[in-house]
Amino acid sequence: MVDQEQTDTPLPEPGYDDRDGWIWYDGALVPWREANVHILSHAMHYASSVFEGQRAYNGEIFELTRHSERLHSSAKILGMKMPYSVEEIDAACREVLKANDLVDAYVRPVAWRGPEQMGVAAQATKTHVAIAAWEWGDYFADKAKGIRLDISPWRRPAPYTAPVHAKAAGLYMICTMSKHHASDRGYDDALMMDWRGQVAEATGANAFFIQDGVIHTPTPDCFLNGITRQTVMGLAKKRGIKVIERDIWPEELEGFEQFFLTGSAAEVTAVREAGPWNFEVGELTLGLMDDYAKLVRGQLGNR
Repeated sequence: MVDQEQTDTPLPEPGYDDRDGWIWYDGALVPWREANVHILSHAMHYASSVFEGQRAYNGEIFELTRHSERLHSSAKILGMKMPYSVEEIDAACREVLKANDLVDAYVRPVAWRGPEQMGVAAQATKTHVAIAAWEWGDYFADKAKGIRLDISPWRRPAPYTAPVHAKAAGLYMICTMSKHHASDRGYDDALMMDWRGQVAEATGANAFFIQDGVIHTPTPDCFLNGITRQTVMGLAKKRGIKVIERDIWPEELEGFEQFFLTGSAAEVTAVREAGPWNFEVGELTLGLMDDYAKLVRGQLGNR
């Protein structure tokens, strides 16, 4: 075995299929490596899958029930019948944390159509559900320093072309393409416009801009109104900061002073550059970052 401390190249992490631990799969905990699906599962071929992403802090999953409710809502939008209630999903998420002896972790529930039917039609398929959890640090290493965003060549689709209010796997294809395009060009992530050309979001996080002490954020009419987004808007209002949801056009970005992203994985992440536009990492952004970190750990008192 190579001693990692004696090589300049870090040893690769195991793949996500090759780990010790337990995954909750259709009602029971199964060994991690045995949580498999058949190659002819409908979801593999037709993207009939929805999922959630949530973080646990100090052993408690932040806004767990809201995430479980959104999983149900996403499944309903895609016409998938969920075999487990919100309460059962909540309990299963907690069970997975405990079984894997995790305190601070990322939790991933996923529901998908199975191999009971093949073809575009899916009426005969069953909805399967699994929940995994693992340790996962900061999504962006420089979230307090500020990350750099490319401008994505792909746009968020119109509401009349896709189920934009579902956290559906198929909607993330262009996010992966945008992320790869950005990383190939030396950026951390990408800022996406919508089908109209208005500012939408990053590949997996909502966008906020600050100008003269006021926060501006795109109206979520073609992308998810994130749970972290709603939480941070509430934190801003507690600070007495005005938050305006509105259409934002790219040419306005030059006039904004600060820019940050929010998401369950990204938490609150400062942005210092987006395409040709530069931003400062200011006190307001850092203050909300600190408020959120304290809130999710139960350390934020009443203002």
